[in-house]
Amino acid sequence: MKISPARLAAFRILKKIELEHGLSAVLLPEAEASLSGPDKGLCHALVLGVLRHQIFLDRLIDTSAVGKKIDTDIRLILRIGLFQLKFLERVPPHAVLFESVELARFAKKHSAAGFVNAILRKTLRDDPQIAFSSDLDRLSVETSHPIPLLERWAAQYGMERAASIAHANNELPKTAFRKTPRTTGNALNELIESGDIVPSAVVANGFVSVQGNTKLAELEDAGQIYLQDEASQLVAEISASFVKRNFLDVCASPGSKTTAIAMAAPQAKGVAGDLSPKRTETLAKLLRKQGTENVAVVRYDAEQPLPFESVFDTILLDAPCSGTGTIRHNPEIRYRVKASELERFRDRQLVMLRNAADCLGENGHLVYSTCSLERTENEDVVEAFIANEKEFEVVRVEGFERFAGENETLRTFPDRDGVDGFFAAVLRRKT
Repeated sequence: MKISPARLAAFRILKKIELEHGLSAVLLPEAEASLSGPDKGLCHALVLGVLRHQIFLDRLIDTSAVGKKIDTDIRLILRIGLFQLKFLERVPPHAVLFESVELARFAKKHSAAGFVNAILRKTLRDDPQIAFSSDLDRLSVETSHPIPLLERWAAQYGMERAASIAHANNELPKTAFRKTPRTTGNALNELIESGDIVPSAVVANGFVSVQGNTKLAELEDAGQIYLQDEASQLVAEISASFVKRNFLDVCASPGSKTTAIAMAAPQAKGVAGDLSPKRTETLAKLLRKQGTENVAVVRYDAEQPLPFESVFDTILLDAPCSGTGTIRHNPEIRYRVKASELERFRDRQLVMLRNAADCLGENGHLVYSTCSLERTENEDVVEAFIANEKEFEVVRVEGFERFAGENETLRTFPDRDGVDGFFAAVLRRKT
């Protein structure tokens, strides 16, 4: 009996994430392209499941192997095995044990194969109980969120809300999508008639698949729909509400919001850009795939003065950020965010915001957004910008009151709204 392709692929992906700072959102599609349907599903569940429960799994390992120094490969194999035993009821325990031992041998850790077997058997037999040093430690282990991240959220939102967000981050997100210019009535009607697809309660042109319709991937490949979280769609909808003649999407790749704005404002001419040839080609490819014809692609560095006059009536700066609002979809982010990195993001975001503002036309609107839950990257950036650029103010966005944040800004949260955590502020020059 050989190792299943799903478990082998999951091991390789998790190793790249652990050692090379790989991204599950990039590595999973690459691996799944060569897997069959069942293996694709298992690989997906293993990778995201292990990442969502990593601190819990590690504490379980360390409880069962007190004082043992465990090799990275073996720890990864134990995480995969324990995740299956604890969370995947349909996987037979004997298959988990056998394939975990075979994975150890595949990794050329023959001497540790017996150790892997012993730890997994001990977990099955004894169900080891984890000891917690404090309530915060318990929350950290039970939700697999590092203590510094929880402490930062508690300082911003209170501990009860921090716990609520952490628990929500481990729930499986619904599959959300929207229409594209290539969407046909027949394709959409078939999805709705299946009973699994319902209109979004968050955005006008969005839909949600409750169970995960198998036809969605096929339709996205054809450019007839676009898979996009409702919060991301919401930022595009807010931006599009201000577009009249033209718009600029500053940090546009891969083009999720660019294409949504262009579809909502077909009368307008759009410009979208990003830093590298790879990113601008990704952007151009999505425009072609969805049949978006009213957007030009330009390459530039948003941390330098942009190559435009002050002519745009709407500008979106969806700034590079920590991504802590997308932990539901990208669980590894929770283990990587450091306070020093947030400060670096803040400094870059402020530079980009100032450069974007220079391209704003008379009576124009500048939308600043992130997919971050961190005040450092959101309110602090807007406040610093306004303190320096005193002719600007944050304006209220009509029709989006349910997402109201501080001082006319907008916020979505995974626990409250069932979508990714986004921030948006609409700026304009005072009249």
